[in-house]
Amino acid sequence: MKACQTPNAPAPPSSALPTFYWLVFGVYEPFLTLCGFLGALADPKKAFEQQAPWPSGGPPEAVPLAALVSILQLANVGALCGLVNLFVLSACRKYLLSQPALQEKIVGALLGTLLIGDVMHLSITFWALGESRWDISKWGGVLWVTVVSGLSLMIPRIAWNLGIGRYVDRRDGQQVRRI
Repeated sequence: MKACQTPNAPAPPSSALPTFYWLVFGVYEPFLTLCGFLGALADPKKAFEQQAPWPSGGPPEAVPLAALVSILQLANVGALCGLVNLFVLSACRKYLLSQPALQEKIVGALLGTLLIGDVMHLSITFWALGESRWDISKWGGVLWVTVVSGLSLMIPRIAWNLGIGRYVDRRDGQQVRRI
């Protein structure tokens, strides 16, 4: 049963995605993923070599063709995720302006899926590193960027899904019950 809003109740916001979250997911993340894509295109050998620490012999002189294709495909998928964020979030804000509850459903589906992806991405990365995951002094730049940027996106996604700093906390003038 929906509670009646009092005449003095504040109007609901026009966006289910407050400015902070828009900047993180609609600006920062697409920028980050496009930079990663362009960096891999500009220097695929460096992107390949810095994915994980190398044994004492170091990386091969030439990047194996399969590794080159994989690195470029991975960078493309990352950029695509960033662009999906940009376009879906922009469309929600523009075309569903008067429907913040519907925006929440769509944004929640997007950010919930990406949160699962964040957890899996970091988990698989650390699992694949084996024991070298603990020797951070040997991590390359790409690995550091993977971990730090992954956390910088995962933490706000967790916060959004918990309802921190967004409309869900004030909906219909009542506190939302949390499980």
